Amino acid sequence: MLPLERIQEAQRRIADSLPPTPLLLDHVLSEKFGRRIWLKGELFQRTGSFKPRGGLNWLRSAGEEELAGGLGAVSAGNHALGLAWAAGQADVPVTIVMPENASPFKVEGSRKLGAEVILHGDINKAWELMHRLVAERGLTLVHPYDDERIMAGQGTVGLEILEQAPEATAILCPVGGGGLIAGIGSAAAALRPGLALIGVEPSGAASMAAAWSAGAPERLERVATCAKSLGAAIVGEHTYPVCRETTQQLLQVDDDAIGRAMRHLLYQAKLMAEPGAAVGVAALLEDLVTLPPEGDVVVVITGGNMSPEELSDFL
Repeated sequence: MLPLERIQEAQRRIADSLPPTPLLLDHVLSEKFGRRIWLKGELFQRTGSFKPRGGLNWLRSAGEEELAGGLGAVSAGNHALGLAWAAGQADVPVTIVMPENASPFKVEGSRKLGAEVILHGDINKAWELMHRLVAERGLTLVHPYDDERIMAGQGTVGLEILEQAPEATAILCPVGGGGLIAGIGSAAAALRPGLALIGVEPSGAASMAAAWSAGAPERLERVATCAKSLGAAIVGEHTYPVCRETTQQLLQVDDDAIGRAMRHLLYQAKLMAEPGAAVGVAALLEDLVTLPPEGDVVVVITGGNMSPEELSDFL
């Protein structure tokens, strides 16, 4: 697991620029389950998701040689926004390759933050191009999840949850490449080992489930989900073992369930959550989760980066 000290160091490193996000009570889900269900509002973080935590921790712990040639990244959107913002704080150039089906809202947002954005193929083709650019331009690759500095930054979400919800016995966390759940899992295992960590991923991009089945990260031949922020074709070499060790349940939800969860969050909780952020709520609404017998439950709402047009399609 990631040492607790590294997550705590990350929290101190980013605290002046990234304030804690709130816990919001979901009254409808609380009534349904007869216990308090809290929503961790990472959609209120800078750039609209949890991603700047890892990006800023990476930037502030990087050596001069890592920054000298500029940074490179592959992203469906939120890592692009978070890293572009973080790089802007240090005046470091960043080049990001995004798949051609990436959200125009996130593409434009990344460019406004100063990133050079290249649209290229699907997520696998995007990675191929980035590796070429790293070699040709001398960029330093900042992986969206399979980097311990990124994982430690994302783990600060876990530290906040444990402080804000002392009676929590379960956390539901969206799973893409595994950086967030690995960070939260490391923090929870160190500070509250009895807490149940429950991962939820889209059934059309169940790369963590594939890794659990194979015993190692395994690339999906096809990714097809509305939750593009969770569309990693393969989980990380660093994130997989931490997730496997710290996660008690790993669930999958389909696009229809995700859409219902988005509508619930908008109408009942007044939160405009993007598809990938809604998977934990989807698992609760679909009664897929085995919860501890008592205690509060925290669901991480990872982001809210959608244009009005994209939202209207789901509604």
